[in-house]
Amino acid sequence: GTTTFSVPANANAIHIQQAVGGGGGGFQGADYDKAGGESAGAGGASGGFISDRVYTVTGGETLTAVVGTGGASDTSGNRYSGSSDSGGLTSLTGANTGAIFSLGGGGGSSASGGGVQGPLRTSTAGAAGSVTQGTSLSTGTTVDGDNITSFNTGEAGTFNAFGTGAQGTNPGNCSGDNCNIGGGTGGLSYNTNGAVGTAGAGGNGGSHPFSAGSAGTAGEIKYRFLRIA
Repeated sequence: GTTTFSVPANANAIHIQQAVGGGGGGFQGADYDKAGGESAGAGGASGGFISDRVYTVTGGETLTAVVGTGGASDTSGNRYSGSSDSGGLTSLTGANTGAIFSLGGGGGSSASGGGVQGPLRTSTAGAAGSVTQGTSLSTGTTVDGDNITSFNTGEAGTFNAFGTGAQGTNPGNCSGDNCNIGGGTGGLSYNTNGAVGTAGAGGNGGSHPFSAGSAGTAGEIKYRFLRIA
């Protein structure tokens, strides 16, 4: 959701330990009567991310944070054509500073062209979430004596990291009536640095024997205020 908060009067920087857009939903598996095969659902993609970046802000200004929701899995009941929802945008904007970053949600996976009597459908994994971010500080020391280049506690594990999300896997179809095939794995958050199901990860696709896909997970923003000397 959306929330607003104020920068402390003595702060002049914000350290984003980690932030990520919401993950896209995975699509359900599918079975057929006479198609000679079965289908796995593709996984949804993860959201764009930043990790251990420090931005300049103004003491006392109001910041508006938006944290994206996870995309729902497809619930239309049509196993042969449709799409799951994309994850929501995660962003941070300052009343004085302007846009600080914007992290696109991961795309939901989809399927098309199938039918109960055949043909087998074509599955597509969701598109990776995008990342747009303003200029961050590359050097600096806080009044407590911390060199900001040593900040590496975010999910990416390195200072000043950012990037797009990761696509889920797409197992496609298996051959033979009643064949078994596992669903696709959702894109891992923080572009493979995060674990399955953590903030910003894509939902898993469904399998055959039939199972539904899962929703993507919501994004996050973890931050602290600093004063750079």
